Amino acid sequence: MLEPHYDAKKWEKAMQELWEKEGTYRFLPDGREVYSIDTPPPTVSGSLHIGHIFSYTQAEIIARFQRMQGKNVFYPFGFDDNGLPSERLTEKEHGVTAASMPRSEFTRLCRETTEQYRNEFQALWKSMGFSVDWSLRYETISPAVQKLSQRSFLRLAREGKAYQKESPVLWCTNCRTSIAQAELDTAEKDSAFHTIPFYVGTEMIPVATTRPELLYGCAALFVHPDDTRYNHLIGKTARVPLYEFDIPVLGDEKADPEKGTGAVMCATFGDTTDLEWFEKHHLPYKRMMEPNGRLPESVPLVGGMKAAQARVRMAELLEEHGLLLKKEQIRHTVSVHERCGKEVEILPSRQWFFDILSHKERFLAAADEINWYPASMKTRYLLWVQNLKWDWCISRQRYFGVPFPVWYCKRCGKPIFAEESQLPVNPVECPPPHPCTCGCTEFVPETAVMDTWATSSLTPFINAQNAEEHGLRDAFPPMSMRTQAHEIIRTWAFYSIVRSIYETGQIPWKDIMICGFVLAKKGEKISKSKGNAVVSPNELIKQYSADSLRYWAAGAHLGTDTLFSQEELKQSARFLTKLWNAAKFTLGRLDALALYADEKPETLLPLDRWILQRCAQTASSAAQWLNRYEIGAARHEIDNLFWKDYCDTYLELVKNRSYNAKDETELRSTAWALSHGFLSILKLYAPFVPHMTEVIYQTYYCNREATPSIHLSRWDEKSLPAELPEDFGTIIKQILFEVRKQKSERNLSLKAELGDLTVTVPDEILPLLEQTRSDLQSCCNCKNLHLIPGESFSIALSPEAVN
Repeated sequence: MLEPHYDAKKWEKAMQELWEKEGTYRFLPDGREVYSIDTPPPTVSGSLHIGHIFSYTQAEIIARFQRMQGKNVFYPFGFDDNGLPSERLTEKEHGVTAASMPRSEFTRLCRETTEQYRNEFQALWKSMGFSVDWSLRYETISPAVQKLSQRSFLRLAREGKAYQKESPVLWCTNCRTSIAQAELDTAEKDSAFHTIPFYVGTEMIPVATTRPELLYGCAALFVHPDDTRYNHLIGKTARVPLYEFDIPVLGDEKADPEKGTGAVMCATFGDTTDLEWFEKHHLPYKRMMEPNGRLPESVPLVGGMKAAQARVRMAELLEEHGLLLKKEQIRHTVSVHERCGKEVEILPSRQWFFDILSHKERFLAAADEINWYPASMKTRYLLWVQNLKWDWCISRQRYFGVPFPVWYCKRCGKPIFAEESQLPVNPVECPPPHPCTCGCTEFVPETAVMDTWATSSLTPFINAQNAEEHGLRDAFPPMSMRTQAHEIIRTWAFYSIVRSIYETGQIPWKDIMICGFVLAKKGEKISKSKGNAVVSPNELIKQYSADSLRYWAAGAHLGTDTLFSQEELKQSARFLTKLWNAAKFTLGRLDALALYADEKPETLLPLDRWILQRCAQTASSAAQWLNRYEIGAARHEIDNLFWKDYCDTYLELVKNRSYNAKDETELRSTAWALSHGFLSILKLYAPFVPHMTEVIYQTYYCNREATPSIHLSRWDEKSLPAELPEDFGTIIKQILFEVRKQKSERNLSLKAELGDLTVTVPDEILPLLEQTRSDLQSCCNCKNLHLIPGESFSIALSPEAVN
């Protein structure tokens, strides 16, 4: 028997231990169709928050659903435990900076720190009841994954898809590293337009700039060719104020006549437009920024200063010399590094790149080969690829990451690549495989490490490698499904598509499931970096239970952002109480009817056929939603079945019969429908609230069913009863609704006795209601129930019907 009250702390831990002991979710190839999930390896950069619970739980529900459709679910979990986020975590945890200690010592600290957090992450996922085979766990910094990543790099280098060049790159002066276009974010910042006079002979061109500190690096002035204020000056030269050197005045349609004064100074480099003009018009280059965010010492007047400091000083100098015509405070959008939020600079640097611009059309075509859920997310991907302007810069001037397997000849500079037998290799610690072709035997190791996305974009291949070790060969790519948040379509989704096409020529997965964010307040995502998650997942589990969190996470439409409130977890708790109470009543009656519950009766009463039919219909409709990854819609269908059909209607109607059945036919029909109807409901809820459903299953059904766990059972295993007219259930519920409504309007207890109740129903429904008469009469508590034929449904209580 079930306990009077459900003890979540006790039972959730007990079920997790049961699953682990029995190997319930262990992956073993057995000939069944494999459903494989490419799960995002969470970045090891700090503690997890409710946003992670939200999106990861939605994907885990799909894993459980597919398992209950009879598929062999391959559901690995990994951890993205290298790169800048892990370095920042290590620096914070240990009060150190990477640049102030030996590289080997810092990477050792990084490994220790990330291992601690990986274990914490895994413990949290286990406490949420995730049906993961943890023997498939991987880390992106592990030797096996480093080898795979380095091997892929070497192959792309041989094919010319990975290359090195000296060119302007996006640079974060705060993180001291190059970054890729996908790592850019935008932010609104306070700034000022400084209007400065440039002279073409005696004619003055006013130029408004937000970056006066770059005046010495000015290479040209640009005006729109159709701007009649300035187009007569195109082809002439203008004098740069303070520095007194001449630069050309050029025409370009990208100069906006409506912005500032309409005349734009192009410096090397203030923004990406400066870079476009620099390359398009072959302008001369002056270095105006060092990797540490300071202007070079060689820059007159402001050399050696930080950019912000130099900006203030240059404005002062301009004003002192009568050259600051106007200073206007503005708020404008700037490009920032998504990791730290600091403004990004553009610096010439020698970096490694993956060629993506040459193959944009193939990457665009790949979108049509993948099923996008929700479909609108495909547009985000297409817009990103269409607007790519840079190849993917994959090298980072950091410490804790996958090393490039490359050395450079000290004499001629030629790169020497590692041989595959050396992998994984760290060139800082190991020599190259052979001398340079020039005969030199001295080498300089590559000290940069790979962008963490360069490795995590290979997760389908990491998973394939793990699958092969477990006896599943050549199964993917493509994997069945990728799950991820919409913010990383431009990074993880796009980069994974790039790598899969480069590695195999095919897409990495068939379906992609895009989840939304959890918001701390309107427009503000909950994130580790913002520190705006008030209550930790562990505290929420302790207070409300894992199943409460899971039920809440399953309530949203796919891809939509949702505000989090603990009030919603109270709703989850009310549902769990209702499910537990329904189980207590159902299993209690089944214990009393034990002699009749296990053998399917020859005859099922209409009401019993109806609830079993509704269970089957709900299983079908919920499966359709879940096959489209619409977890919220599926839960809504199941909730309607449980609350409205099973609890409010069926149990209320069958209650008296379950105690006072008149004959064996009624006993067998009642027992069978209660047993299998409620089992169907438990199975439908099992992916959503796995702990409570398993407790109930283990208490009653385990010894009666063929499977040791509800999570290994199948939806719709039982043969279905002959279908009833659709109106039957509708009319049954309408009768109860009207009776309850009229009692309520008369301020009567729902248990109050009625006199005469007259129900008019269509001819085809009348015989079915006659067989349900005793259930209706006892539930409505009426002395006389009159069932009469008619064209449409109606119900009436005589004036003296209510006592």
